[in-house]
This record gives sequence, structure tokens and C-alpha cells, in this order.
Amino acid sequence: MAFTFYGLLEACLLVVNAIAILHEERFLAKIGWGTDQLAGFGEEKGTKHQVINLIHSVRTVTRIPLIFLNSVAIVVLILMG
Repeated sequence: MAFTFYGLLEACLLVVNAIAILHEERFLAKIGWGTDQLAGFGEEKGTKHQVINLIHSVRTVTRIPLIFLNSVAIVVLILMG
């Protein structure tokens, strides 16, 4: 099995899918990464705050594009074998 550009794109798609399906109340809040854990206005924003913000942004922005990208990936895998 060769390492290809498509393989890299598919791996990125799987990582974004994994981030998009994280449930805030069931998983993220239990480990202290919910949006209620964010620092207040004017406070120092650390790495944890930036990761929480990234997860929330990915979940918000990529919902509709992920449906299309997953459909394209499935069709390509079916056609190419």
C-alpha cells in the first residue's frame, strides 16, 4: 500500500470527521474542555482555550462541507476500488 496524496487527504478528512462528532456535553465537558471552561474577557488565552475554540469552530463551520466531502470520498472509493 503506497502513501499517496489521496491517502493524506483521506486521513485529514477522517481527523476533521472525528473532531466534528465530538459531543460537548457528553465528552468535552467531562474532561474540562467545554465552552463554559473558556477564559473570561481580557484574560490570558492559553493553549487549552485555543484548542477549545478550534474544536468549536470546526464543529460549526464544517458541518455542511463534510457531508459533501464524505460523499465524494465514498464515491471515489467505490469507483476506484
